[in-house]
Amino acid sequence: MARLPSRTEMERAYKRSDDRYDGLFFLGVRTTGIFCRPSCGARKPLAKNVDFFATAREALFAGYRPCKRCTPMAAVGEVPSWVKPLFSAVERNPEERITDADIRALGIDPARARRLFHKTYGMTFQAYCRSRRLGQALERIRQGTNLDDVTLGHGYASYSGFRDAFTKTFGTTPGKAGATESILVCWIESPLGPLIAGATRKHLVLLEFTDRRMLETQFDTLRKRFKLPIVTGDNDILKHMRRELAEYFSGKRKRFTVPLAYPGSLFQRRAWEGLLSIPYGTTRSYEALAVTIGSPNAQRAVGHANGLNRIAIIIPCHRVVHKDGSLGGYGGGLWRKQALLELERGERPLSTAHEPLDFARQRTFKDAGGAA
Repeated sequence: MARLPSRTEMERAYKRSDDRYDGLFFLGVRTTGIFCRPSCGARKPLAKNVDFFATAREALFAGYRPCKRCTPMAAVGEVPSWVKPLFSAVERNPEERITDADIRALGIDPARARRLFHKTYGMTFQAYCRSRRLGQALERIRQGTNLDDVTLGHGYASYSGFRDAFTKTFGTTPGKAGATESILVCWIESPLGPLIAGATRKHLVLLEFTDRRMLETQFDTLRKRFKLPIVTGDNDILKHMRRELAEYFSGKRKRFTVPLAYPGSLFQRRAWEGLLSIPYGTTRSYEALAVTIGSPNAQRAVGHANGLNRIAIIIPCHRVVHKDGSLGGYGGGLWRKQALLELERGERPLSTAHEPLDFARQRTFKDAGGAA
């Protein structure tokens, strides 16, 4: 029988719509006969009318039906299947404009796409398309393509319209853009849900799960730290990262070599470099990490720095746990933290790493370096 968190903890989680608990338990509402994720935005039921389950299967066998609002049967963090044709349409020809009529032709309501993209990716679908077109245009300018060809080939009716959009995004005119740097971002499917990655021409600067609450803050920090525009696109660093990430998820890679850039305060950089020193398949406590970086009384500050880490998995903040071995926090959700630790210990096949966690299988993750 799967072991659940305490009832008090679960009640607190669902009343706050805390998505960190998605996948750790489900709640069935007796008055409606429906079961939900903890993060469901529906009206909160009284605690006396709630049953808790470790898996969706248990809720179904107890007679509850899945909520249509939070879709608890879908894998946590999974991109809805109806969104994928939109990405495919863009990638078939990134330089073409996609109108609302084109979206409707795919059987998708444009307003629904706009809401989903804004909530998940921090931009509307049209903003994503526009960013993709401009990123392509910048790359072609760098390659020496004639400006008139770039303008007409990227869906702009006039050079002035293209120049205004380009200048607003990159802070320079197209004619001076040959040496312009930017942060290119792309979305990546993974066994633990979609990720968003960002890179300059030389360094990876971002890797986050797309449903993380702090994602918009992380984008703001990138703009402040690098003073560069952020547009969708691809480059050699992102290709390098995708290759190594695929090897990691398949259990074939234990160390990443993609070059990183992670500017921050002196303490933050020390904390992140401390994370990079934790070997694959092991963990450290917050206390032990504080000692490692020479600040033994700064456990709370270490935890805060972990939460601000912009390069998940590769800078392995998931390897930091409480002194007693409990998981602690994780911006991507506790279910992902547990899945990553189990993957690195060889205890869980990646093909099932995105499924709801079974608390009966949860184990204590002891510090590799001993108690702090």
